Amino acid sequence: MASRLRRTLLAALLAAAVAVPVSAAARPSAVPAPVPAALAPLSAAELPALDARYAITRAGIRAAARVADGHKDHRRARALRAMAADGRQFLTFDGRDGGRAAEVFGDLARADRVTVLVPGSDTHLDTYARFRAGAAALHRALRGTGADRTAVVAWLGYATPTTIGTDVLTSGRADEAADDLAAFVGELRAAKGAAPVSLLCHSYGSVVCARAAHRPKTEAVTDIALFGSPGTGADSAAALRTRATVWAGRGGDDWIAGVPHVRVELLGTEVGFGTDPVTDAFGARVFDAGGGGHSDYLRPGSTALRNLALIAAGRTAEVSRA
Repeated sequence: MASRLRRTLLAALLAAAVAVPVSAAARPSAVPAPVPAALAPLSAAELPALDARYAITRAGIRAAARVADGHKDHRRARALRAMAADGRQFLTFDGRDGGRAAEVFGDLARADRVTVLVPGSDTHLDTYARFRAGAAALHRALRGTGADRTAVVAWLGYATPTTIGTDVLTSGRADEAADDLAAFVGELRAAKGAAPVSLLCHSYGSVVCARAAHRPKTEAVTDIALFGSPGTGADSAAALRTRATVWAGRGGDDWIAGVPHVRVELLGTEVGFGTDPVTDAFGARVFDAGGGGHSDYLRPGSTALRNLALIAAGRTAEVSRA
């Protein structure tokens, strides 16, 4: 069995190694962008001045759009101009290397709960509209639970791997991202004091959240929800070493159920993410994610979205279990 799994993973690695050079010309990191304006770390003193901060990041996004146009990447420029629309609220933005951004939905200054949404592979500035749609749907669903004073942050804070690439099979990108996610949560804690923070982590984003879970700055996190997860690299929820309640859910039509839940040494690299988070062996609280596919968890009206909103709202007794 182990030998067959190693052959399966090796085949995936080889396929990715062939695919990556073919797609390299279209890599989102190839589009240049200006150095962003320096911003102070988020803090309680910063909250009254968020509108000014949003204006600075909006100007930075528009500058990146002009550079993208000059580079003849009009698709990127269109995406950036949409991001720079009046009323959008970006705490941070950096257009380099595929892009980093943190967009707020709701009134962060007044929020008494904050949810950080962490994306998976193939999320970058060119595909940001899809990620944003999910964050907006989550914020609407939160308000539907009666949690009016909440904020959702769409945190694109790392260089996500591509689905057709070797990085998606290892924890390398997650290891790099974990410190940045923990630092961001630490800033939220400094700004919002005792306001509960939840992490909702999709697909490869669940590996990022798992790597960040035990960092000291994530002590404010009350709940970590892993959905569409390939595994976390940990054998159990307890191995994440977090005081947060760990949840897991998978849609009935999610292709990730077919990913081998193993962790093996292959060509000198650890490949795979181990125990399936929705199994009894992992020990998470498994919520009903409905019958949707890998991209359907934040679809308006879905069972998965309702349960994720209830987790984020702190109404965990109402979450339907699988």
